[in-house]
Amino acid sequence: MSTPTENALARQWRLDVNMGTVEVPDWQLCPAITEFQPTWPPNLEDSTTYDSEGWEESTKTSQSWQVEATFNRMASPDATTYSPVHERLRTVSFGYGADSKVPIRFYDRDGLPEAYSGTVLVTWEPQGGDYKALGQIKATLKGTGALVPITNPVTP
Repeated sequence: MSTPTENALARQWRLDVNMGTVEVPDWQLCPAITEFQPTWPPNLEDSTTYDSEGWEESTKTSQSWQVEATFNRMASPDATTYSPVHERLRTVSFGYGADSKVPIRFYDRDGLPEAYSGTVLVTWEPQGGDYKALGQIKATLKGTGALVPITNPVTP
């Protein structure tokens, strides 16, 4: 195994949305991402007792995760439709119950081992801007349930 010598880039991530069902997944790329920030912070509770002799102790009691992604809104050349993946995220943001959730996966685009999958709730925020700005959306994909490490789908 060689020693790593190259810097990893922030643009390492790809995001796919399941446009199919759980039984028959249809993973499609979310295009035109300009910013991508995954997080999975643990919830740590103070579990210090007198027995720790003054040293604080903590216990992990839960974990949350989310992805914040900003992307350029993509429309067809005749301006009659948007990207189907963008539309799936937008319509899910209006849903309730099962209609408010969508499976996603995100992974290193070069096939490195970092890859995850889970189900999210979607917050959809158009970013506005002046007359020179591109139409952008900030989507917050809040995990509901576990974030599961997976085999990277682009690994050879």
